[in-house]
Amino acid sequence: MAYEITISQELGVTNRQVSTTIALLDEGATIPFIARYRKEMTGSLDEVQIASIRDRLQQLRDLDKRKDAVLKSINEQGKLTAELELQVKSAESMAILEDIYLPFKPKRKTRASVAREKGLQPLAEQLMEQHNPDIFRLAERFVSVENGVDKIEDALSGARDIIAEQIAEDTEVRTLARKVFLEKGRFVSRVVSGKEEAALKYKDYFEWSESLKDAPSHRVLAMRRGEKEELLYLDIVVDEADIVPMIDQRYIKGKDEASAQVRLALLDSYKRLLKPSMETEVRVLTRQRADEEAIRVFADNVRQLLLTAPLGQKRLLAIDPGFRTGCKTVVLDAQGSLLENTTIFPHTGAGGAAEAAKTVKHLVDKYNIEAIAVGNGTAGRETEEFVRKLGMQAVTLVMVNESGASIYSASDVAREEFPDHDVTVRGAISIGRRLMDPLAELVKIDPKSIGVGQYQHDVDQHKLQTALDDTVVSCVNAVGVELNTASKQILAYISGLGPSLAQQIVNYRTANGPFRSRKELKKVPRLGDKAFEQAAGFLRIRHGEHPLDASAVHPERYALVEQMAKDVNSNVADLLTNEEIRKQIDLKKYVSEQVGLPTLNDILGELSKPGRDPREQFEAFSFTDGVHTIADLRVGMKLPGIVTNITNFGAFVDIGVHQDGLVHLSQLANRYVSDPHEVVKVQQRVLVTVTEVDERRNRIGLSMKTEEKLNPTPKRDRNNRSNSQSETDMASKLAALASKFK
Repeated sequence: MAYEITISQELGVTNRQVSTTIALLDEGATIPFIARYRKEMTGSLDEVQIASIRDRLQQLRDLDKRKDAVLKSINEQGKLTAELELQVKSAESMAILEDIYLPFKPKRKTRASVAREKGLQPLAEQLMEQHNPDIFRLAERFVSVENGVDKIEDALSGARDIIAEQIAEDTEVRTLARKVFLEKGRFVSRVVSGKEEAALKYKDYFEWSESLKDAPSHRVLAMRRGEKEELLYLDIVVDEADIVPMIDQRYIKGKDEASAQVRLALLDSYKRLLKPSMETEVRVLTRQRADEEAIRVFADNVRQLLLTAPLGQKRLLAIDPGFRTGCKTVVLDAQGSLLENTTIFPHTGAGGAAEAAKTVKHLVDKYNIEAIAVGNGTAGRETEEFVRKLGMQAVTLVMVNESGASIYSASDVAREEFPDHDVTVRGAISIGRRLMDPLAELVKIDPKSIGVGQYQHDVDQHKLQTALDDTVVSCVNAVGVELNTASKQILAYISGLGPSLAQQIVNYRTANGPFRSRKELKKVPRLGDKAFEQAAGFLRIRHGEHPLDASAVHPERYALVEQMAKDVNSNVADLLTNEEIRKQIDLKKYVSEQVGLPTLNDILGELSKPGRDPREQFEAFSFTDGVHTIADLRVGMKLPGIVTNITNFGAFVDIGVHQDGLVHLSQLANRYVSDPHEVVKVQQRVLVTVTEVDERRNRIGLSMKTEEKLNPTPKRDRNNRSNSQSETDMASKLAALASKFK
């Protein structure tokens, strides 16, 4: 019950909500299933709240496991007291627990342990009492050539080592020091001497100082990367005067010689033991904080990209552009199957262009093509313009972000799908399919490779993978998948399935033909009742045996819907098509212990729009004609663009010149913006103004402010305080850095 109380207080939900959610999670229920189909049990907690309960529960369980290990270790040393046991069991965090355990933690040989071996522990204890006025006579008793203590100073030095370690391991001292480091500490970075040229991308951090608690994640990660590359020195600095006097108050009892010895030990303890320990710990804590923020931003971006509006099932021509090697061109049917592939050379002279035009028109006519997808890589704008000049007004032309297409084309998944085609053909297919359905295609690619991350290779990879897996699972289940056409890759993300059952479903579908009903899933080998319960509501079957098989209504509620239809003298099919009949349903009549109004309202909403795709409607987009490269840009130009990536310091926008421009945080709106996600989302269409063009460094500055509010940016002051210009300059460099590591 302790878990429930702690989590409910921290997250602001009831004990019952937490305990029910924990029980469901422990039974193997997934987050999407709990959020969608167990609202009465959880009090309508959403996916974010459920995930927070899951993560905090795991932290608390890990803490309890560590407590057991600590108690066992101390007990085996014969040092476990009732008071110490209570301290361990009451520890509220891993940091506090480790502070308690530190004096008992097996260590390598230390100066203090050597002094104890020499018999100097009693001397240290007597010095700590600070009552003996003649410490030299006291220390003389411990001089022993046999013990390796040759003179009085050796005895005092060893005793000070013991005292220093005791102070550094004092739980209260460590708690105070940790608080000061976190509240008053500063990051200080400087360039490694002689590496100024190699470290130019980190120029903003050559002489940089910033409050540790206020440093945004992208700057923390940038400094850490510079340090890792051995281009920057990075220190955590705290004023000694903010900590030592507090330790003095705890340990110094007078002004005699014994007190002087204790103070010498105290200063040594801080400089040699406590300060380095705190620096290491705070480095870990700030890294974790920066990681969590970067992962959150990355996961938000991935969610927005996965939920990009799909073109839908259209007959499609997809082109992977290129200059010298030509443009790989594929024809896909409405289901995304490859019908034909060829290579055209529209950029290799008049003859090549004429032949390419002839080929494209032939394929469009032959297959009655409805849309053409052009990748946005090298030669993308030139290829788009070539196709546009062909004058095929009835065909939708779309530039497609091809980030990750090359990763997919060389993957095992692509080889399995298209074993008889090379990577260039597979890449073109991926470009076309991601226009049809971005979600279905992008789940085949590692999310870290789709170009929307912020320092994704620098953060904790396990936590990143967990967050991205949660995001992909959430998106796939929010949209739902067509059971009879879904790939095994997207099926694997459906609640309760995973790769093995996804493969079993595909195998069954291949052997037996399309599924005719959801209940037929139970015939799939190894797909048991629990997996069926978790998955069925997220799988759609168009034209199935039961009208609700195409909806998000769970099979466990079919009987309830059938009763609703019966009560209004109708049938389920009519409920799905006739609003007047649905209006006759009185939901209160169907409230029970198992089903409440939240679920009933979901059911009614689904009956009105069965299987509705929650993604936005697709809208065609085109860049400005005649603007193909950075050389075509001029300050003041207003251009349409697409948001490709969002970071803490702004948004990157593709304006069709093969280099994304940066809209800095300060340029996103005519008001203060603390989080770019308040204003923009990935794949959003925006109108931007060019504010800076640096061809040499390949950097573009953009603004989304309205014209009357576009003001010159002030310069940075001498104290390194971060104002708009310094932020813009730094962000511009980080933009180039981010681009380099995409």
